[in-house]
Amino acid sequence: MGNEMEEFHKVRRLPPYVFEQVNRLKASARAGGADIIDLGMGNPDLPTPQSIVDKLCEVVQDPRTHRYSSSKGIPGLRRAQAAYYARRFGVKLNPDTQVVATLGSKEGFANMAQAITAPGDVILCPNPTYPIHAFGFLMAGGVIRSMSVEPDASFFEPLERAVRHSIPKPLALILNYPSNPTAFVATLDFYKDVIAFAKKHDIIVLSDLAYSEIYFDGAPPPSVLEVPGAMDVTVEFTSMSKTFSMPGWRMGFAVGNERLIAALTRVKSYLDYGAFTPIQVAATHALNGDGSDIAEVRNVYKRRRDVMVESFGKAGFDVPPPAATMFAWAKIPEKFRDLGSLEFSKLLVEKADVAVAPGIGFGEMGDDYVRLALVENEHRIRQAARNIKKFMSTADETMHNVISLNAHR
Repeated sequence: MGNEMEEFHKVRRLPPYVFEQVNRLKASARAGGADIIDLGMGNPDLPTPQSIVDKLCEVVQDPRTHRYSSSKGIPGLRRAQAAYYARRFGVKLNPDTQVVATLGSKEGFANMAQAITAPGDVILCPNPTYPIHAFGFLMAGGVIRSMSVEPDASFFEPLERAVRHSIPKPLALILNYPSNPTAFVATLDFYKDVIAFAKKHDIIVLSDLAYSEIYFDGAPPPSVLEVPGAMDVTVEFTSMSKTFSMPGWRMGFAVGNERLIAALTRVKSYLDYGAFTPIQVAATHALNGDGSDIAEVRNVYKRRRDVMVESFGKAGFDVPPPAATMFAWAKIPEKFRDLGSLEFSKLLVEKADVAVAPGIGFGEMGDDYVRLALVENEHRIRQAARNIKKFMSTADETMHNVISLNAHR
């Protein structure tokens, strides 16, 4: 079977998962006794708030909740999500027709791709971006056309070109603000321009808003659904993973246009029975809370961000402070930039006991960068900076036999 695996059409369409190379190095180093400070995967280390855990424990005692659940989400959970959107964004949603629970935003995106994509459909996707935004559509037979990720005037010229020159005309445009990995934040004015463009050209807008509550400076990030008329063309995906430190619970939502939500709901109904009912009840409890849990998570990430920016800067590794998300997006120090992000990331594991995510894993436009996740405590972040400073200060002496720092990739 080994060699035949390459023959499977959908597997063959997927590029190598570059993060796996760093993960293997990381596992090997740990097996050898190294204490790896892991800033690679965006896997929140904060505990789920106790009241949410308590609600799960209470509900799981009822054997009736052990049966198959509802694929689209129990009614109370969909009502809680609609109430959250009304409170947070001033957006009115019908919980019966405009809200569906998903197993995290990743599964929602992948199944939306299955629901709407015909072979050869063109999808406009930011580059760099979170991998499922592209891979979900590639697996569904779509074709990806890379777009700019910065939410400013430069965003629209490539869009216009894509509409003029793509055959068939693009089916959908993917948005992700606050952005993973770049941490860009969009304004409501930007979203207004996007919706005007999408309506003019009859293009679906799919917005990933997973980091809506992890923001640090100024106003909370808006939802594209706040734009009048956006509901006509848009579905937005959110997740409880980061907001409530519930990554392993796999709880998210898709909300928006009724026709698109109905398509996603129908596909999901064939593929899963929904999340475990006690998880859905606990998620309902979280959404109906007073927001204090969210504020504490935000404060922890802000403190870590500030420590990382300061300590890495002193180490000679400039990290621009992200305005949102649990990530920093940093250019590889100039001395190492010619190596590319994958080789640089491997070096950090081997020489500094620090793991980061190579930018190339988010698209070829990310290859001069690495993504740093704020998933270690402040002490460990400072230790990572010390390790990196030591590595960079001795690189010329210790690496001349390993790799030429002037080698162009």
